[in-house]
Amino acid sequence: MQETDPLAARIDAVLPQTQCGQCGYGACRPYAEAMARGEAAINRCPPGGSAGVEALAALLGLPVLTLDPSCGVHKPRQLARIRESDCIGCTKCIQACPVDAILGAPKRMHTVLVDECTGCELCVAPCPVDCIEILAHAQPRMSRAESDAARTRYQARRERLAAAQAEPVTAGSDAQSARELLSAALARARGKSEPPIDTPPPNTRR
Repeated sequence: MQETDPLAARIDAVLPQTQCGQCGYGACRPYAEAMARGEAAINRCPPGGSAGVEALAALLGLPVLTLDPSCGVHKPRQLARIRESDCIGCTKCIQACPVDAILGAPKRMHTVLVDECTGCELCVAPCPVDCIEILAHAQPRMSRAESDAARTRYQARRERLAAAQAEPVTAGSDAQSARELLSAALARARGKSEPPIDTPPPNTRR
């Protein structure tokens, strides 16, 4: 993804990348762009908390503000957990997750990829059986590496969805796409690629 606004990119690098939309701009990058244009205050990110506001103030040369309560309150890092015994496999949480941190398929049990969940809570409301819980994460804040990875997944998801909307639907394409996404997520969850399929040695018997 080509950066067109260096200041917006620097601001975006300070944001926690939960992609929760509590700032009112839908995701971290649009909020960063609004701040770069001078159209948004620096205190609208509850996940970033007061430390995030201070970092933005230092970057932009602005006075430090208290967190805007209309956007929510700061909480330590969170993690979504699906009660798998209650999950009906509706995929609504998968569609809502902005960083592709939920693994599952239609009518199959879903599960949250712990290392990839940003705790944005966007999966909770769409669940028709209330089987998603929001728990405290073992680490109180996301590391910069985790935030960068969340940004990358968010951008990749947006690009994938945009490409899917632009392409004509052909018979079997949806099923194939779902299989490919499921396979990729499984490989990611295991932390390695699928092992190669063993092939028997050629028959040398004469």
